[in-house]
Amino acid sequence: AFSGNTNADSVVYHKLQHSIRARFLRFVPLDWNPNGRIGMRIEMYGCTYRSEVVGFDGKSCLIYTFNQKNMNALKDVISLKFKTMQSDGILLHREGQNGDHITLELIKGKLSLFINLGDTKTHPSNAQINIMLGSLLDDQHWHSVLIEHFNNQVNFTVDKHTHHFHAKGEFNYLDLDYELSFGGIPVPGKSGTLSRRNFHGCFENIYYNGVNIIDLARRH
Repeated sequence: AFSGNTNADSVVYHKLQHSIRARFLRFVPLDWNPNGRIGMRIEMYGCTYRSEVVGFDGKSCLIYTFNQKNMNALKDVISLKFKTMQSDGILLHREGQNGDHITLELIKGKLSLFINLGDTKTHPSNAQINIMLGSLLDDQHWHSVLIEHFNNQVNFTVDKHTHHFHAKGEFNYLDLDYELSFGGIPVPGKSGTLSRRNFHGCFENIYYNGVNIIDLARRH
């Protein structure tokens, strides 16, 4: 609850301690000034928001190539927003020479994060990892995705719902190539994904370890 002014001209300023993101704001007056006339005037101020949007037609993908090959970074952070009316499609994919791959795929309106450690003989207990989050994500509304990989700890977040996963074995040594594709797989049939269907919809603000992928694509 916020207290207002007691006259016609003064301004009462309130600053929220924590930032919020909302589509609508509703104000419910709790009490009027007993010494003045009934009325309410409100102004809202927010922070600047940069939006980079790219569309996919189900036949294309966006490939980000690293400056050096075989980067085995111990920490990876990928964040993006998406909206679509299609219930299936590949959002991102990265793989290595030994069968290792990470794939984020929309399957029947749910997001699945597939992690394959390649050699099932070397990693029999956790060669296949499948984490599923969300439902009815094909509603043409924006949904946020965050994937954090640090050593053998994985945090997979969809619309503020987070699944924490601790992989056994040598997951931090996942051998991946120097290319990361968004919206589909560049070479169909190369990996072991399920639908192999490219994404049809929009992405907003794709970031990989702080790098703005869409901005790089616009600047070629």
